[in-house]
Amino acid sequence: MSTLIDSPYSLRVERLREAIRSLGSCVVAYSGGVDSSVVLKVALEELGPNVVAVIGKSATYAGSELALALTQARALGVEPRVIATAELDDPRFANNPSNRCYFCKGELYGKLESLARAEGWGVILDGTNADDLADHRPGRRAAEENAVRSPLAECAMSKADVRALAHELGLPSADKPAMPCLSSRFPYGSKITGEQLAQVEQGEAWLRARGFRDVRLRHHGSVARLELEAHELVRLASDPLRGECVAALKRLGFAYVALDLQGFRSGSLNETLSISLRSTT
Repeated sequence: MSTLIDSPYSLRVERLREAIRSLGSCVVAYSGGVDSSVVLKVALEELGPNVVAVIGKSATYAGSELALALTQARALGVEPRVIATAELDDPRFANNPSNRCYFCKGELYGKLESLARAEGWGVILDGTNADDLADHRPGRRAAEENAVRSPLAECAMSKADVRALAHELGLPSADKPAMPCLSSRFPYGSKITGEQLAQVEQGEAWLRARGFRDVRLRHHGSVARLELEAHELVRLASDPLRGECVAALKRLGFAYVALDLQGFRSGSLNETLSISLRSTT
């Protein structure tokens, strides 16, 4: 990848196409987000019918995201397979350690590896991009253990590159905000339950229905801590929306509603990780 970092965008895109074309066939771990959507679209263009898209469905994956993923894939002419994953049944995941994602991805990739082996698919691909490699991503270890390839990262495609290519490909998800799994809304060490995941999903849906685009509801037990884009903070804090939001979230079971004045930032709960914790995952 190092030789591609400073290369022109067009060369990185061509290398991406060449890399996927050389695989012969593949399973795409597809979520409907812009990264996996680009991988799926390029794979379909380069490999035609020798591609299968698979979605892992569980309580950690918002129902609205599943609907969007299915709609987009069908517009591309492919019907994804939807397989159930049971990471929430694994206490190593549900207890929410700092390497939680390792157990989630291990569950998904293990099932994809079994499918690929049983049906003769060449390789499993995910949507990890080059920028992701600098973040706290315990799931990368699970990818390595299950021989999952990350063509975007391998070809030095940054998030900006991926969005640019998504626009060129005409993908509906080109400007879609990042939507990591719902378990990312819980502080490390706090147990995750299906009921709490539903609280997060319904609370964020309420906010998005009122025009808030980048939003996170961080679940701190009885407290819902809301992260919004900085320019949207005043709108939510103003009546009547403020009162309506408090009432809606209390109906979901929260006792307190807090507005984070730092605003939206992806992966904010990683801010609490110590250097030593990061080095062990």
